[in-house]
Amino acid sequence: MTAALLCCAASAVAQTPAASAPATTFSAAQEAQIGKIAGDWLLAHPEILLQVSQKLQAQQADRLSLSMRTATVKLQGPLTADPDVPVVGPSGAKVAVIEFFDYQCVFCSRMAPVVEQVMKARPDVKYIFKDWPIFASRWETSKTAAERGLQVWKQKGPAAYMAYHNGIYATGHDEGKLTQADIDRVSTAAGLAPSASATSAEQAITERNDGLAQAIGLTGTPGFIIMPLSGATADNTTVLGGAVPAEQLQAAIDRASGKP
Repeated sequence: MTAALLCCAASAVAQTPAASAPATTFSAAQEAQIGKIAGDWLLAHPEILLQVSQKLQAQQADRLSLSMRTATVKLQGPLTADPDVPVVGPSGAKVAVIEFFDYQCVFCSRMAPVVEQVMKARPDVKYIFKDWPIFASRWETSKTAAERGLQVWKQKGPAAYMAYHNGIYATGHDEGKLTQADIDRVSTAAGLAPSASATSAEQAITERNDGLAQAIGLTGTPGFIIMPLSGATADNTTVLGGAVPAEQLQAAIDRASGKP
């Protein structure tokens, strides 16, 4: 649109006596006239500026997405094969859904039932839970809940872990509202005595997760990565940030599965 406008403006000034130069060269007066015509037109059609801004933002988002997906593929090993990280799903799964989360993140809380819905719909997928307590400096229970969850996973296995994971979010206590009593009650219901104390092993796991999240370029929780467990590329890998609908997660699973 802008290019066509400038061409029209150039045609208009070319009819003036000063327009004796080649078509690709304009005098200072002609350039000023073209600029005025273009400026006046854009003022009369401000939606064009919005469209240009939106396209630029989309291009920047595409470049960022490609960068994150490329980094994810390079880190596939530590993302999908850490034996100390909670994993739910069949050993022969072809696709992994990896979630970086914080138990005090309100959007993670909103996504918990969505993830549960996807897990029921796609039991053929491996689900990997990366504790990333980014709010620990503000709310101590962010860190405590993550460490307790890792202990439940290690000592009681996948079913108990999912009971704990969903149980913490089911309290509805996010953004600083989660208490130590909540954590003790939910972990006890999952089968782990509340007397269990955190060790350096749990801290090491969350630190590894933090390093992975930063290397990928995640800026907050929740962060989702959906990728094939074999043959991952930037094209069949998806990185999503924030709360997303179940349909978007399932579409990403289909893409990683090679479905058209």
